[in-house]
Amino acid sequence: MVCMENIKRLCYDNKIILAPMVRINTLPMRLLALDYGADIVYTEELIDHRLIRCYRKVNDTLESVDFIDKSDATVVFRTCSREKHNVVLQIGTSDPERAAKAAQVVEQDVAGIDINMGCPKDFSLKGGMGAALLFHPDKACAILSAVVSAVKIPVTCKIRVLQDIDDTVALCKKLAATGVAAICVHGRTINERPMHSNRNHFIKAISEALDIPVIANGGSKEIKEFEDIIKFKNITGCSSVMIARTAEKNCSIFKRDGKLELFTIIRDYLRHAVDYDNVAPNTKYCIQNMLQNIQETEQGRLFLESTSLQQICDLWELGDYCRQKQKKMNYLRFEERDVVCNDQKRIKLNSADEEESNYGNSLKCMYIRSLYPRPEDLPKTKLLNWAKKHNKPLPKYHTEQFEKLFKSTVTFDDQKYSSSFWEKNKRWAEQGSAIVCLHYLKVYDMDYMKMNGILG
Repeated sequence: MVCMENIKRLCYDNKIILAPMVRINTLPMRLLALDYGADIVYTEELIDHRLIRCYRKVNDTLESVDFIDKSDATVVFRTCSREKHNVVLQIGTSDPERAAKAAQVVEQDVAGIDINMGCPKDFSLKGGMGAALLFHPDKACAILSAVVSAVKIPVTCKIRVLQDIDDTVALCKKLAATGVAAICVHGRTINERPMHSNRNHFIKAISEALDIPVIANGGSKEIKEFEDIIKFKNITGCSSVMIARTAEKNCSIFKRDGKLELFTIIRDYLRHAVDYDNVAPNTKYCIQNMLQNIQETEQGRLFLESTSLQQICDLWELGDYCRQKQKKMNYLRFEERDVVCNDQKRIKLNSADEEESNYGNSLKCMYIRSLYPRPEDLPKTKLLNWAKKHNKPLPKYHTEQFEKLFKSTVTFDDQKYSSSFWEKNKRWAEQGSAIVCLHYLKVYDMDYMKMNGILG
């Protein structure tokens, strides 16, 4: 098979690939896989509606490109130059027009687009996405054709096999005719799970029937060492191999010269997580999947109790590295989240805001979870303890909501305190108002707030 490869167009022939995995394939894991030898890395599935809502922002602080949801300032997709020619973004969709629009949003920053046609989860099936498309081949082909026509980068799809081998081959021929660059095949049906055998002979039949690269997936149960990847490739007769669960547990499976110790892998992963400001819950989830039974050790127990990226890094001797990086990034967080109110001009000052301004107890400050590693450090807890210590009435919070944004006012000792910064959930809004109150109580000074990027 001849594959014309250059820097602008991704080739799917003779490649070893990190499979798309929900909550796993954020930027740190993709970079780790590339470090260890993966040729191509897929993102987790991103739904078309959400991508269409995003705007593109060049992040100078992180040296990344961020796609930010206009409705709540959440970073939906973060990428960087290191992976630009190797990353494939997977879209969850059930509509040709939306799929095409979503692909165009990210086209200039990724190497390829993949359409998810294999996810068997209820969320996808009920929305007509993922494996639901296997039973509506005309719609599946319409989606692929629309995306192929809409972008200049290669388009692929990832499917599961049908119950019958001939039906599966016929479906793949139909999908290939839309102009896709490759087809990835997971060798289990929609109802089969990892404990079931992968239908490698299905993949082999598809590989023999198509003229485009076929990527074999589903062999993690047999893949323990790098050599097993080559065996899986030979058994299926495919062009390339995609790895999911084995890479999730030990990403160094991509290393040709052998796997690394888990401690080293986690440290390598954490450096990427810190460098690209990955959120703590996602970082923790990925490491949990690496640790497996080790979670039952003392280090594992401390890890499970951790709530911030700083605490996680302390456990793997990267605490100082994390602290230095996060000081710089706190300013970035403020800018990202504030853009919802300013750039989109969705929030207007109302009478309640004017009333707060007249009190003089309002500041524009942001709650940053990583600054408060211990529960007793949280602003609301600190304010509550201050009230008890000084025999004051307990603080009372009132929160208002505007679409997906929240702003809270705390009443304490007959005074009202509020941050004019709109947060993306009620808990954070209440913490923000507590920060303002603590400032006026002289618990937090202005220098501390400016230094940590809290104050706007």
